[in-house]
Amino acid sequence: MDDGQYFYHPLENIEDVELFYEAVERGHLTKAISPDRPYTYWTIELYDQKNGIRGGGGLGVLAADTRRVAEKMNVPFALITPFYPYETHQKISSGQVQDDHIAIDYKKYGFKFVDTVNIKCCDTLCSLDVIEKRFGSTRIIAITEPNFGELYSGMSGSDHRLYQEVALGFGGYAALKLLGLKPAIMQLNEVATFFAALARLDELARNGMDFYEAVVYTRKHTLYTNHTLVQAAEAEFSREQFERYVFPNLHSLALKKWLSDKFTNDRIKLSSVTIETAELRSGVSRLHARVANYKDVAGNKVKFKAITNGIDMDTWVLPETMEFYKDTGIVDDINAPTIDYKDKLGNLTAEKVRELKSIGRKKLNEILKNRPDHKGKVLHFDDNDFIFDFKRRFVDYKRPELPFRDPVRLRNILESRGAHYILAGRVHAGDKTMSEKLHRLLNTIEADDYLRDHVHYIADYDEQLAYGLSVGANAAINVPIVGLEACGTSWMKDVANLNFLISTHDGGVADASINSYLNVSGADEDEELNMLYQRMEEALVANENDFDLEYILRQQLAAYLPVISGARMLQDYLDFLFPA
Repeated sequence: MDDGQYFYHPLENIEDVELFYEAVERGHLTKAISPDRPYTYWTIELYDQKNGIRGGGGLGVLAADTRRVAEKMNVPFALITPFYPYETHQKISSGQVQDDHIAIDYKKYGFKFVDTVNIKCCDTLCSLDVIEKRFGSTRIIAITEPNFGELYSGMSGSDHRLYQEVALGFGGYAALKLLGLKPAIMQLNEVATFFAALARLDELARNGMDFYEAVVYTRKHTLYTNHTLVQAAEAEFSREQFERYVFPNLHSLALKKWLSDKFTNDRIKLSSVTIETAELRSGVSRLHARVANYKDVAGNKVKFKAITNGIDMDTWVLPETMEFYKDTGIVDDINAPTIDYKDKLGNLTAEKVRELKSIGRKKLNEILKNRPDHKGKVLHFDDNDFIFDFKRRFVDYKRPELPFRDPVRLRNILESRGAHYILAGRVHAGDKTMSEKLHRLLNTIEADDYLRDHVHYIADYDEQLAYGLSVGANAAINVPIVGLEACGTSWMKDVANLNFLISTHDGGVADASINSYLNVSGADEDEELNMLYQRMEEALVANENDFDLEYILRQQLAAYLPVISGARMLQDYLDFLFPA
């Protein structure tokens, strides 16, 4: 960092190649980021309900938080994403998940129409609207059209999914040019954004740059951020699909040949070619960067730089709690931990915790007035009601059903303190396995007279409900199968909002010691389940004991405040991309 500016080289023309290589050899690039040369952040999903964009999960929430943090840090930043004209809402009917599809108008959320750009698909010229909304040093640039569909519509290897990804990449890159922007860096979040790098490579090659030089330049200015663990789980596309949706948008014959050579048996995995176009690669937690199983086209294991995800604390933390953190010097003006934050945590007393949780409980109750549970009951909780919650996507590896494996023991734990358990999470459209698991889980709840009144499933999980539970619950259950969670951020909101974290040692949780929270572990799932129940019992007891309450929450914050800080995350990216 030098006087608040980060550096790169724009490579205006072919004559700049030698200067570019000199810059690379020196270890950094040579022009300052500026409003017309921003940090560009590409994502197939944005979850920012305030601005009319509802995503599907953590990837979209992270994107929204990253932009907000960039705005606070005054970093020139452009987030490029689709604006899906429809969004899905879920409800429970007779124990089954049902989806409702609602049309969304971007004009109602302050987006301004800029112009149209065109891409080619299936011998047809497709027109995409470019819309934009600005926030200080940052902006959201979105591409949309009436038939664009919903987020993740169709199967992962389908024509429509490929069309959405091609539209984001080629259409989004054309939108940057339309707005007079040149990317200082391109951060590709997951392989669905690969086509943005391909569009840039095509532009350089067709404008006269030697193809090898174009590849090197693109690689030097592209960061691939991987958010998943196993390359084998990724969908494939066929050569025939590429011939209809991708190749018509390429002008460089050399690039077409290069891309054609990446197919194996007429199939291609986007991760393989994304890795080829991005020299800079990052994983989203320390554990993820170590264990992510990705290989390049030569079969070599890909190394990822560990940059753990973070959250925008102003968005997710109770304002009164943030005020306490700042007034006591625990965090600074950009919400990063201060040098002596561990000492300052001594100001966190049991009395203060209960005062803040009471305020958070009122916020939760306000939200729950309009969010009945699966039986249509409007919930209201007193300050002395203890609430466990599970609030994350309903996918198999996160194990939402785990605490219900022994309903008698779960009942005894809850009944010992009159506690409640809230489940909130969306089942991905078309996921029959998890829909059936949820149905069985609700039947288990209904079969027990105590669980029936103290366990609540709230459908249509969204940002508002996530916030309410973060500030208003007491303990978070986070039990993914160890080795399958890349990072996760829901648990970060719980730690910052003074909740007990009951978790397996996976994802970003594994960035700190196993003794930093109420750890769930065991040699097999039975041992894990027994430990989970023990931790739930410990949380109930600790909540009533001032010493234990202060000790556990101070310990969690001491370990994780640097981990969860969005300011830390963005600073790590900037230091990685633009070393001094």
